[in-house]
Amino acid sequence: MSASHDRSALSRLIDRLDAVNEWTGRFTAWLGLVLTLTVFAVVALRYGFNDSDQWLSESIYYWFALMFMLGMGYTYRHDGHVRVDVLARKTSPRRRARIEIVGVILLLWPVCLFIAVSSFDYVDNAWALREGSPEPGGIPLLYLLKTLLIIMPALLFWQGLVELLRSVAVLRGADPTVPTRGDVEEGM
Repeated sequence: MSASHDRSALSRLIDRLDAVNEWTGRFTAWLGLVLTLTVFAVVALRYGFNDSDQWLSESIYYWFALMFMLGMGYTYRHDGHVRVDVLARKTSPRRRARIEIVGVILLLWPVCLFIAVSSFDYVDNAWALREGSPEPGGIPLLYLLKTLLIIMPALLFWQGLVELLRSVAVLRGADPTVPTRGDVEEGM
């Protein structure tokens, strides 16, 4: 197998794996609109009609949690997270790729595994109880919301794999597709 064929196969694999968080992020972006409309409805009910709805009020927390937790992998994909680039700021792409690989393996993946493992019993108990809102008239699906504590690190772990493979491709001399912050604005 030729090196160019192998690199293009790796680039295709990266693009396919990368699509998971891209799709999730684009879907999640629409939750911002849903959140805004929900907040508007709660405020309109409260101040316009002197009324309130517990389910609607609680849903604000659900929409925000969904946006935040499901959007983490997408944010990482587009380099929108906080990063201290003291080591990589003025280095070559190959050195940045090495730093990224080390960061994914030694920092990102252990944190993702810690969050998932430490949340498992909490989420499992919520599912066993089919936990709902403690408030009368609240949303009866709290156990689904708590499941995000497992999904979020899984999406971050997944994107870490993509970034690791992208860095390996750079080290092998390939030029994989690299999303930029501009992709976020152009694609939405």
